[in-house]
Amino acid sequence: MTEAWVLLLVFGIPLLAGACLAIVGQHRLAAELNVGFSFLTFAAATLLAVQTVAHGPAFALGKLFFVDPLNVFLVALTAFVGWTTSIFSRPYMRVECDRGRMTGARMRLYHSMYQLFIFAMLLALLTNNMGILWVAMEAATLVTVLLVSVYRTAASLEAAWKYFILCGVGIAQALFGTILLYLAASRQFAGGDALLWTSLNAIKGTLDPTIISLAFVFLLVGYGTKVGLVPMHNWLPDAHAEGPTPISAVLSGLLLNVALYAVLRCKVLADGALQNGLPGRLLIGFGLVSVLVATFSLFRQKDVKRLFSYSSIEHMGLMTFAFGLGDPTATFAGLLHMTVHSLVKSAIFFTVGHAAQKAGTQTIDDIRGLLRVSPTVGWGMVLGALAIVGMPPFGVFASEFLILTTAMRSLPWATPFLLLALAVGFAAIFARVLGMAFGDTTVKRLEHPPALLPVFVHLGLALMLGLYIPPYLATWYRQAVAMIAG
Repeated sequence: MTEAWVLLLVFGIPLLAGACLAIVGQHRLAAELNVGFSFLTFAAATLLAVQTVAHGPAFALGKLFFVDPLNVFLVALTAFVGWTTSIFSRPYMRVECDRGRMTGARMRLYHSMYQLFIFAMLLALLTNNMGILWVAMEAATLVTVLLVSVYRTAASLEAAWKYFILCGVGIAQALFGTILLYLAASRQFAGGDALLWTSLNAIKGTLDPTIISLAFVFLLVGYGTKVGLVPMHNWLPDAHAEGPTPISAVLSGLLLNVALYAVLRCKVLADGALQNGLPGRLLIGFGLVSVLVATFSLFRQKDVKRLFSYSSIEHMGLMTFAFGLGDPTATFAGLLHMTVHSLVKSAIFFTVGHAAQKAGTQTIDDIRGLLRVSPTVGWGMVLGALAIVGMPPFGVFASEFLILTTAMRSLPWATPFLLLALAVGFAAIFARVLGMAFGDTTVKRLEHPPALLPVFVHLGLALMLGLYIPPYLATWYRQAVAMIAG
């Protein structure tokens, strides 16, 4: 099977799955179908990755879709976490049904929109057209608004509206930036070719610097809203806290990566057109402010899902800072951090979801003694917390170490701020996680056995990446680094 057909298969499967689950999504069998379709998507993504490594970049439908080293590993990561999250979702959502929070109609909406959410993210990653990229990001926003509000409580509806309004304003900025990109390239290309990323990349040195600088600012603010960069981050904690936990896991573990990917594609074009380092300085500024604001916000959180949503803002800020440095080592570290953060943060949300169901609340002070009732959930949360705060030998430590050492060399004044933020984040998260894991228990056993295999698979992969990066993955990273930082 050619790369083009496999590429189309990758986002064709979740699109078909969404249509099927829109019909049968309320039946108990729907959870198994959700897992099965997600596995097929992952299998197709793995095949695409293997073929891309073997044969190099490929196009599909003319030049409308494109796969290269920068997006292929994100496609594989998105499909993998989407599959493992569907496994976690099966018992989690059944407990929600048994407790009356979900009805048959809501389950049909949940399962169908989950697959359409995966489709929208994969479409954003694989399209070569900057206009379709914008459409895919908007589609992801609309789908997740429905998922965040699926409980139909006052709090979830408020969070969904806040998410819709803030991200709607942000995506409008990105649309204006996309129009400016088209304006800059329209003199050299006709029609839709002016929005093809590969075409823009080939002539980026000849694009009008004034128009491109203005376009990049709008694109950074627009897509940066979806990344959760400060000060456009206010939607993120509410959306994570009020929606179903599987959606919190894919929001933090996947959607934020896809939005940052869009920023990186735009940065490559802006760097080539401007040649003045402005895009990198903007990323450094937004990234550093996001890290500092998020870490100092951790101490104020009383809801466990809001706690880890602010941790996601911190880590996305750190990645943005790393990519802004423009150094090959920092860019490599940023890509590694993308990978391990997705694995670890989704694993943490898996354990948080089960812990909140056991305690009947998301309030941190009311969750105690997890290790007594469910050692696997308790230890999963403790190990996940150790991993996300950067304890060695987990992969987060390796990526943060590379970012810090590069900052010491390239931007020494920023290093103390990063060290302070990481220390504050460590203290805030670990103190709360220890309290939930130990002490007199306030939790009870669940009606359905929790799916904990994905937790330890994710943490095991994060541990491996802290000790050893497989050669094929290192090759992807180096090729992507040459594209982003070169």
